[in-house]
Amino acid sequence: MPYVNIKITREGASAEQKAELIAGATELLRRVLGKNPQTTVVVIDEVETDNWGIGGETVTVRRARGQ
Repeated sequence: MPYVNIKITREGASAEQKAELIAGATELLRRVLGKNPQTTVVVIDEVETDNWGIGGETVTVRRARGQ
């Protein structure tokens, strides 16, 4: 049973976009590894930009600078 955990920043991904991520990850595992889609679990975690750090600073700070 494959388990996929997708972590994205909480910046307004729509329900449709999340559904596409889930379907796409499931299909990729089926196509590449022959995994059964019925037993593939995909979880999307949305993280606030204040809780996501890159290079020693938060994504919030980086985005404010235009990075």
